[in-house]
Amino acid sequence: MTQWIRFAHGGNTGFGILEGGTIRVHDGDMFAQPRATGEAIALSSVKVMTPSVPAIMVALVDNYHALVAKLNHAVPPEPLYFLKSSNSFLAQDETIRAPRSYTGKVVYEGELGIVIGRRCAAVSEAEAADCIFGYTCVNDVTAGEILNRDPGFAQWTRAKNFDTFGVFGPVIATGLDPLKLTVKTVLNGQERQSYPVSDIVFPPARLVSLISRDMTLGAGDVIACGTSVGVGSMMPGSSVSVVIDGIGTLSNRFE
Repeated sequence: MTQWIRFAHGGNTGFGILEGGTIRVHDGDMFAQPRATGEAIALSSVKVMTPSVPAIMVALVDNYHALVAKLNHAVPPEPLYFLKSSNSFLAQDETIRAPRSYTGKVVYEGELGIVIGRRCAAVSEAEAADCIFGYTCVNDVTAGEILNRDPGFAQWTRAKNFDTFGVFGPVIATGLDPLKLTVKTVLNGQERQSYPVSDIVFPPARLVSLISRDMTLGAGDVIACGTSVGVGSMMPGSSVSVVIDGIGTLSNRFE
């Protein structure tokens, strides 16, 4: 397993392989034969950035059987998804901000994220597996009271796309089996979510294949696989972490 990380250091942006508390710096393209420079930088000396710069983040709805059952929804025959915009993207240790235009509940949703490694359009499931570079942690933050406030129109775009509401990182982990992972969300030191990825409705390769029939995916794009039971609201001053063993811990403060 390898953990790739992007960082800012000395006024420059770089990337490399994270090994404990050390980053082995690389150059070139993370997704196309990156080259080791031989330089090593302490993780403690850098600012961690989002591990990729997606053109799009595709985010799934009703993609875990346990949540579908709890909500008394039918298991979807095809992926249900929306998009998160680049203004929402936020990195490890940065602050999730409550919108000025909204005073209701702000909800955390811990999720597994798929990071695409190369251009992917109308691919088969077998081909899709080769398009997956690795996996990351996602917190799909939501303005919960906006989503269904208007009975005539579900406001997925507005509820999910306020600035700072698309949190992901801290690394992209390669060489692991996603169906053996467990997603946990910890709020103020208390575990609120813990669910197995194996409960997923559309597993990663199938998900990538089906979405690629609708839109072209590019290197660095992210698919947030959806959440399961245990979502809840955050109060200002809260700390929230999405923890996936093998990938790491994505921690942020909410204000």
